[in-house]
Amino acid sequence: MTQTATLLGIESSCDETAAAVVRAQIAGGSPSAPQILGNTVWSQEGLHEIYGGVVPEIAARAHVERLDDVIRLALQEAGTAWEAIDAVAVTAGPGLIGGVLSGVITAKMIAAARGLPLLGINHLEGHALTPRLTDGLAYPYLLLLASGGHCQLIAVEALGCYRRLGGTIDDSPGEAFDKIAKYLGLGFPGGPLVERWAGSGDAARFALPRPLMDRPGADMSFSGLKTALRLAADAQAEMRGAALSDGDVADLCASFQAAVCDVLAEKTRRAVRIFVEEYGTGFGLAVAGGVAANTALRAALQAVAAEAGLRFVAPPLKLCTDNAAMIAWAGLERFARSERHALDEVQARPRWPLDESAAPMLGSGKRGAKA
Repeated sequence: MTQTATLLGIESSCDETAAAVVRAQIAGGSPSAPQILGNTVWSQEGLHEIYGGVVPEIAARAHVERLDDVIRLALQEAGTAWEAIDAVAVTAGPGLIGGVLSGVITAKMIAAARGLPLLGINHLEGHALTPRLTDGLAYPYLLLLASGGHCQLIAVEALGCYRRLGGTIDDSPGEAFDKIAKYLGLGFPGGPLVERWAGSGDAARFALPRPLMDRPGADMSFSGLKTALRLAADAQAEMRGAALSDGDVADLCASFQAAVCDVLAEKTRRAVRIFVEEYGTGFGLAVAGGVAANTALRAALQAVAAEAGLRFVAPPLKLCTDNAAMIAWAGLERFARSERHALDEVQARPRWPLDESAAPMLGSGKRGAKA
């Protein structure tokens, strides 16, 4: 028997306040044929740009001020009345605790007032399941999750079954992009700006390191790469006896982006070998998270997938960055299995690893603790 379910998703883990309405067909305990009816995202970039990064207190206050309007706009875009909503899914972590708490409280109030089921969703699971929302990717598949606060290579075996094959031991790539952009005076957020400058630069001009490439395994590091770029920039400015030229900045950005892509591609290639040994070929390699919007990285990963005979999936750019459609979809996957969470069961969590059996990675990002 097939039924239709419509979920409201709420996301507020960092600096995007988002709400979405997603509908899917449910049969045999699994959702299919998803439709994103409404997807509203209010970015806080303008609030944090002056600081060169996300300020948690400002982010939390902005979520409180905007959540009601964002939810209303998502329902309006979807043309959906409250009576058509079957459940509410909300990011319950990981992330900046003030923002997560804002979303969780709002979702609980809606669920209680409307008598709707509530589902607390792991933000990372939302990213991990996005390839299923956009491309219907079947389990199992290998995922590179790369964002402002996280970088992990994950074997997505089934809903709720995630095995980390590698991850960053310090900065995430998104965090490194932001810090480099701030250092070079490009603005915030750094990822799109560095990519834009890199487009006119010479990636071979500055010989930047590829950290941990000489060590086995799929773990990564970006802190040393960030330091190496700063040293190269300082040396160039000292040699000039003046500020960096636009050409210098473009070449530095191109060299940095190339180094990040080389590291991510090679570490993904190693994870693919591990994955193929266990699951065989014919499955998928997916990328998700804000850094997945980088076109150079997409091209590098597509080449890795082709080498291994794996299907490559990269979500549309608007679904790479934080959004509530992925939270609603993760909620639909769990709703289809008859999962329901009590109000007191859903708690805001700053840390929430996908693979809870794996040892914690070292360090924590500015946009939330690494899992």
